[in-house]
Amino acid sequence: MKIVLIGEGGHSKVIKDMIDSIAGCELIGYLDDKYERTIVKKELFFAPLSTASHLLEEFTDIQFIVAIGNNQKRKKVVDEMCIPDSYYGTLLHPSSIISPSAEIGLGTVVMPATVINADAKIGRHAIINTGSVIEHDSKLGDFVHISPHGTLTGSVKVAEGAHIGAGATLIPNMAIGKWSVIGAGATIINDIPAHSLAVGTPAILKNKLSIEGV
Repeated sequence: MKIVLIGEGGHSKVIKDMIDSIAGCELIGYLDDKYERTIVKKELFFAPLSTASHLLEEFTDIQFIVAIGNNQKRKKVVDEMCIPDSYYGTLLHPSSIISPSAEIGLGTVVMPATVINADAKIGRHAIINTGSVIEHDSKLGDFVHISPHGTLTGSVKVAEGAHIGAGATLIPNMAIGKWSVIGAGATIINDIPAHSLAVGTPAILKNKLSIEGV
């Protein structure tokens, strides 16, 4: 599988390392609008986002991954590029433990040392970061980001675009509203409304978030 990363920043470095560790995957280049034209370095190409349409014509087995950690920016890129879903890959690190009954959407990246248990469902273009635990029957929407060592216990629901901070813990049956942010190390013992910021242990609501375009 030939992979093109969309976005060349810090998050793409981690995904590159993942690709190198997965048998049968080959990184062939990056798309990022900091490049005005296509250049080649060390057998990889670097090109503007507009190059995607040409790549679809040139390669039959190409897969794209949006390597952008920010949920809003990742959604904006996916919406604007209009790449057919079938051209998005799903990356699962070899060290991750994933139940056969779990479902993982296209474009999603599952990082090292993660656990995704029975009947969990994860949407499109999500990030399940290093050491995270997604317990049984949890449901995650599109463009969610679970930061390193986030723990979602059983039957947790995380709506589209929500960001769960590093080391946060969500007790069973919690619901996190769309485009909310849970602070690092927070403990969630109550449902969190959409577009909210929650921090602390136990977590408290700080304020509503103004999120452009979502």
